Formats: sequence, structure tokens, C-alpha cells
Amino acid sequence: MNKEAILYEKLPNKKVRCTACARYCEMSEGQIGLCGIRGNENGKLDLFVYGKVIAGHVDPIEKKPVIHYKPGSKVFSIATTGCNWLCRYCQNFDISQRRKVEGVDMTPEQVVQTALDNGADGIAYTYNEPSIFIEFARDCGVIAHQKNLYNVFVSNGYDTPESVNMMGEFLDSITIDFKGNAEPNFTKKFIGVPDPQPIFDTLLEIRDKTKIHVEITDLIIPKVGDSLEYAERLCKFIYDQFGSEMPIHFLRFHPDYKMMEFDSTPVKTLEKHYEIAKKVGLEYAYIGNVPGHPFEHTYCSKCNNIVVKRYGFDIEGWNLDEKNKCRFCGNQIPIIGNLSKNYKKNRFHFVQ
Repeated sequence: MNKEAILYEKLPNKKVRCTACARYCEMSEGQIGLCGIRGNENGKLDLFVYGKVIAGHVDPIEKKPVIHYKPGSKVFSIATTGCNWLCRYCQNFDISQRRKVEGVDMTPEQVVQTALDNGADGIAYTYNEPSIFIEFARDCGVIAHQKNLYNVFVSNGYDTPESVNMMGEFLDSITIDFKGNAEPNFTKKFIGVPDPQPIFDTLLEIRDKTKIHVEITDLIIPKVGDSLEYAERLCKFIYDQFGSEMPIHFLRFHPDYKMMEFDSTPVKTLEKHYEIAKKVGLEYAYIGNVPGHPFEHTYCSKCNNIVVKRYGFDIEGWNLDEKNKCRFCGNQIPIIGNLSKNYKKNRFHFVQ
């Protein structure tokens, strides 16, 4: 169902300017933005995928990955079609890169009810860039809060002050997913984004104007997106602007879409990124997409004992008290929410 968007400006001669993402597409009547789902219809900007859910799955929140917010809880993950990026490695390319308008018709009320029916604790807007369908996400999110569900974005962060302002109305947590350490030559060639600066601006906007919990991910692509110099720049930005407790996840790339000739990221490359983050002063760095790696656990920043033991998306050990303080030394760990009561207790034990 088409619905008039909120995040746009009307221009002379029936043109419109979209303000949902940092591309700020200007469209004459009949034109569609780069995302493929926001277009000028008779001098107004319509969201073509309002109420069109192309994918819906129940996931652990750790899969997003978000691990310092509501650990062990479940999210109903939804997406529409379209995207504002052109990632050559996108694992969800059939949803995001073919610029089609498809999906199951669902009202915001139906999205929330489906989450509740499946025992979810929250809703995640993911698989494609949620800021391009933010009006639909906002309507779902407001109702979700009324039903005691939380809302999570998995975002590339290529946003605007206008979209961040709308996020503040309903969003509880966001993962900002950098790619290739935000090295400009990489983003230009493999994403179609000439300047990654808007991502950094979005983070500062979220910090200054919302109370949204933020985690950082960084997809490391071998040879073309693994610059240690830019990794250090990114880590220093995070440390300087957000402090030592901001979680950062270095994710392993696997070949997909138009980058099938590439190898998966060597684990040693991810470990070098981890070491840079720790050297800069980030206390909660993680390696993702490598199940069984010791750097997927949460370690106490004071005594260095494992306080949350993980295997992939599963929690196997929990050494935090009811206030999320380390059971070994009493240090406060910056995790919001205790282990979810919905978590399958037969899948975890206390680490001794």
C-alpha cells in the first residue's frame, strides 16, 4: 500500500526532496529515489512499501548483533525491499538490490501482534536499511512500546538529522554497521557511497539528541576493506566521542552476490582489528561470525574473567549478578537488562 512519506520537503514545480537518508534524493514527478521504494507521485513523496513485509523471522537479539542490550531475548525481524546502498557483497541482495516492491501486506498492528504471537521481546528492523522505510517502522514501533516490546534498528547509519529525530520517537537500540573500516575508496567502489562522513555525523546526532543504545559493527573484507590505518581511525573516533565502553564488533566477511571471487576474512585479520581496538582503549571489542572464537565472549574490564560466555548467537555462561556486576570482582558491566527470562535455560550454565 502506498502512503505519503513524512520525511521529505516539497520543492517548486512539483519536485520533492527526500530527507530520510543522506542521499537527499531530489525527484521530479514520476521519479523514484535510488532506494527504489520512495518516489514522487503527483508532487508528494510516497513510501511504496508501507505495510509490505518481504521477510519476517524470529531471531536472538545477538544475531543483529546486539549483545549489550536485553541479552538472551528474542526479536521479530522484519524488512521491506529496497536499500539506499549498493553493496556488492550484500547477502540479502534479493531483498535489497533488485529494487522491487513486493511483500506480504501487514498493518503495524499485525506486525506487533505477530511478534507477540511468536513470543518475541522486541522488533528488529533489519535485512535492508530501515531508515528508508522509517515511517512504517515508526508506526510499528510506537504500538510495540504500548505492548511492552522494544525496537532495534540494524542500520548503515547513512542517515539525516530528520531521520534520527524520528528514531528518537520509538527506537531503543541501534547497530551502526560500518563496512571496510569506512575507508572512502572502499565505500565508493563497493558500496556506491562517495563519502562515509554522514555515518559519523549520524552517530553524533544519536548521541546528542536521543537515548538510543548504540553498538558498532564493522564488516572486514579481505584485501579491499581491511585497512588497519582506517581501523585505528574508526576506533579512535569511537573512543574519543563515546568512551571506552562502546561495544564494537569486527565481523567476518563471506563471499556473496557480486564478490564471489573473494575469500572469507582470515581470522588473523580480525584479530589484528581486535588488538587495535583494545590498544586504543575500547574495553568491549568482539569478533563476529567466527563461532567458538575466544573474542566473542564478554570479559570483565577489571579482572578479565569471562562474564558472558557465548558460542555464536547462544549464551553458554552468565557470571553477572542481578545488577550486571561481575561476580568475580564486582565491576559494573555496561549491559542493559539482565539475562532474558525467556532464554532457554538448558542452553546455558554458570561459568566457574
